[in-house]
Amino acid sequence: AGAGSGPAPGDGAGPPAPERVLFPPTFSVSEIKNKQRRHFMFLRWKQQQRKEKLALKKKRRKEREALGDKAPPKAIPKTIENQRVYDETTVDPNDEEVAFDEATDEFAPYFNRQTVPKILITTSDRPRGRTVRFCEQLATVIPNSHVFYRRGLALKRIIPQCIARDFTDLIVINEDRKIPNGLVLSHLPDGPTAHFRMSSVRLRKEIKRKGKEPTEHVPEVILNNFTTRLGHSIGRMFAALFPHDPQFIGRQVATFHNQRDYIFFRFHRYIFKSEKKVGIQELGPRFTLKLRSLQKGTFDSKFGEYEWIHKRREMDTSRRKFHL
Repeated sequence: AGAGSGPAPGDGAGPPAPERVLFPPTFSVSEIKNKQRRHFMFLRWKQQQRKEKLALKKKRRKEREALGDKAPPKAIPKTIENQRVYDETTVDPNDEEVAFDEATDEFAPYFNRQTVPKILITTSDRPRGRTVRFCEQLATVIPNSHVFYRRGLALKRIIPQCIARDFTDLIVINEDRKIPNGLVLSHLPDGPTAHFRMSSVRLRKEIKRKGKEPTEHVPEVILNNFTTRLGHSIGRMFAALFPHDPQFIGRQVATFHNQRDYIFFRFHRYIFKSEKKVGIQELGPRFTLKLRSLQKGTFDSKFGEYEWIHKRREMDTSRRKFHL
């Protein structure tokens, strides 16, 4: 036998080593017919993916530490948010037309400090316990708000009574199968009216590591990422629910954060741990809103004129197209 050739079978050198079985290049875990085996192989594959990703991350960090100041800048990851399709209605802060519209719209009396917010919170007919508790907790977040129950009254009859009693906004919490699933916000006396789908509602007792009950101090309000003309209108609606001058001594913050047209609401208290470190405690409740329509004037389901309606089949053709 020539140099480099292995021992021939049967010459006393022991049995040959078994050949390593390799999957074909086009093999997929989904081709495994046995459900338990397929799930086990999928978990092993995911674990291997995580190990490789972690090893690559450690390698890059060591390389950056070795290069020091000469290290290249970190790459910005691609997300749906930063790959957003440009919207022609995005507001320029220096746009005179936008400034004029905001100076003459329905919210101008509030922003000119001519009115003081007074909110009526009500529900759909015969609300269940969870919706009732949510309304009570929402009233502790929004100052000068009052909870009343419908008792079968139509909204068209409630709105004139609200205007007569100097309420500036009406909030209606709708429910389905004992779970809050909708919110109608109507600015009085001339509108507009926004209809939101509500999801992910968490009451105070359901939030982990929550802080103590909120105090009666007027909270600060943070509005994030309301960049289009429609987004500005919605942001002004939320801002008009709260008094102008927050009481900073209470250290409470109400946040409306818009991300991919989902509006996340959080209510926090911040705590100064030192001169440089600040901690936050969530007070609750929390919920998520998705705008379904914006209507001119007060609530009118039959003859109302709509400024904007969410049409899924026409508007949701691109995952990178947002409206707020």
